[in-house]
Amino acid sequence: MSLALTPARRRTAAAVLTAALLVPLAACSSGDDGKKDTGGSAGSGSGSAPQANLTVLAAASLTDVFKTAGAAYEKSHPGTKLTFSFAGSQELVAQVAQGSPADVLVTADTKSMDKVKADTNTPAVIAKNRLVIATGKGNPFKVDELKDLADTKLKVVLAAPEVPAGKYSKKILDAQKITVKPVSQEPNVRAVLSKVELGEADAGLVYKTDAESAKDKVDAVEIPDAQNAVAQYPAATLKDSKNTEAAAAFVAWLSSPEGQKILQDAGFQKP
Repeated sequence: MSLALTPARRRTAAAVLTAALLVPLAACSSGDDGKKDTGGSAGSGSGSAPQANLTVLAAASLTDVFKTAGAAYEKSHPGTKLTFSFAGSQELVAQVAQGSPADVLVTADTKSMDKVKADTNTPAVIAKNRLVIATGKGNPFKVDELKDLADTKLKVVLAAPEVPAGKYSKKILDAQKITVKPVSQEPNVRAVLSKVELGEADAGLVYKTDAESAKDKVDAVEIPDAQNAVAQYPAATLKDSKNTEAAAAFVAWLSSPEGQKILQDAGFQKP
């Protein structure tokens, strides 16, 4: 009996072989698509936000809360990695102006953000803050109000005038006609807090959230609202970002109920 295949049988065998090969290929294709799907909307669900490695330039006063927020965001958005760079807002603005690669900018005042409006998309205020007087634990020098900072026997440290915290400090001191001669002017508000923590300064003006983050080392003397200033934190995506959708998703999340709870639990006020 001959084993040769007729043309009809050859066509049938080829069709069967092709179908058999296509089944595993289709399965692989489906799996690959699932892994590479980085599109979608900028929603808050774990599967809806694009995946990316994002670089976020953030004001120094956001250091602690953004570490917490970043961990929460990465957990609910698998595949997204956040890298934060914290510094004074004036330093961050300079980095953006110089073209440093980043995806998101968050400053501690709107004026700093305005300086790079040509480089950012429309910002949104995500939180507010207020100043307090930070003193050593137990307030050993009995600082009770702003005018006490004028005492020349007191070592007072402030943020530099070009820093948002420094601008706010100058604003409230000038409004009360209080002259303070600081022993140093620091490049960001966290450096002011550090001086007080280490005992290198007796008192300093910092944000309420900064003092809260170091409450085991410093005391916070409240400043009445009528004598205080409100700090606003705008967040914006950068126009040169290579991860536009993912960056927008993170900025939107900061204003979401989950993001706002983390900010407010850390002492920040509603925007």
